[in-house]
Amino acid sequence: MPNKNRHKNSLRQKQIAPLIRCVDLFCGVGGLTRGLEDTGINVKLGIDIDPACEYPYTANNNASFLLKSVEEVTAADFSHVFKDAPFKLLAGCAPCQPFSTYSFSTYSKKRSSPSDTRWNLLEHFSRLVRETQPDLVTMENVPLLQREAVFLEFVAVLRNQGFEVFHGVVNCADYGVPQQRQRLVLLASKLGPIDFTKPTTPEGFRSTVEAAIGGMSLLEAGETCKRDRLHQACELSPLNLKRIRASKPGGTWRDWNKSLRAECHRRESGKTYPSVYGRMAWDEPSPTMTTQYYGFGNGRFGHPEQDRAVSLREGAILQSFSKKYKFVRPGDPIYRKILGRLIGNAVPVKLGKAIGKSFIRHVGAWLEAREPAA
Repeated sequence: MPNKNRHKNSLRQKQIAPLIRCVDLFCGVGGLTRGLEDTGINVKLGIDIDPACEYPYTANNNASFLLKSVEEVTAADFSHVFKDAPFKLLAGCAPCQPFSTYSFSTYSKKRSSPSDTRWNLLEHFSRLVRETQPDLVTMENVPLLQREAVFLEFVAVLRNQGFEVFHGVVNCADYGVPQQRQRLVLLASKLGPIDFTKPTTPEGFRSTVEAAIGGMSLLEAGETCKRDRLHQACELSPLNLKRIRASKPGGTWRDWNKSLRAECHRRESGKTYPSVYGRMAWDEPSPTMTTQYYGFGNGRFGHPEQDRAVSLREGAILQSFSKKYKFVRPGDPIYRKILGRLIGNAVPVKLGKAIGKSFIRHVGAWLEAREPAA
């Protein structure tokens, strides 16, 4: 009986998912879109200002791509997408740098101010909600955003437009992402109260670094895999090569001989920053993938065993992208700084999938409540 019920629920989800038609603002390389499409949701259009996003977005997803700033986008740009849609979903993840932990900790009193135009992107998201009147809305961002007036105003606009709103901080590791990554998730619906799907991989069942990248080809620092150009590792200086060889999985620079420590870490002010120059641990999820995860000195991004930082491809896998996800046209050069930014900023695919499942379950319950009794 349980198997029969699961089959029935799965069939029901396959029927409901295509009824939800989606536009993905700030779509990037398509992490959120890929996750939503994996649940069956019909994503029709992704919008981003970065031309580097167009190839990975269209090469891996069924949606088309519009190269345009959200500041200039109007309802007319995707009215054709939402026309006659049973359920309209407007999704997006505004650039998070102004609200990131790095911005807050690094700049402290000098952190990005409301004069930073990126703060205004959420206001344009809000404007598009008012212009297009979707049934459903989702947003993903860094946890610190929920402290800011711009976010509280966004929530207020949604409620004034008739939406029920859920928002909360979730750990992506709870949803199958092999990475410790705290994210703010917002779901809003005009159909009634909505909440986020329960964790699928709670603590004790989380995907690990070994499960994700343990089978990748061996690489030395500075080497590129012949079968996959994205599986390439940055060069290491002689000093950093000594440092990584002295590093323990899950450890810090404090494990090193004092002669290997950076000058800033020898000072009292630097002793409270252990999460750099470290190796990942095989049996745990990875640390949060930043936009510079490919550099050994930028975080705990050292490979658990090999004397190098994780490769561009391994970082993408730890963001739960498929091993075959295409990021660069064949023959085009690979720029680590650009790809690191695109991959590090992406919505993890499996988090996108959890968001999609939340909407499918929600819409299904709404439809079921309106079905005539047998």
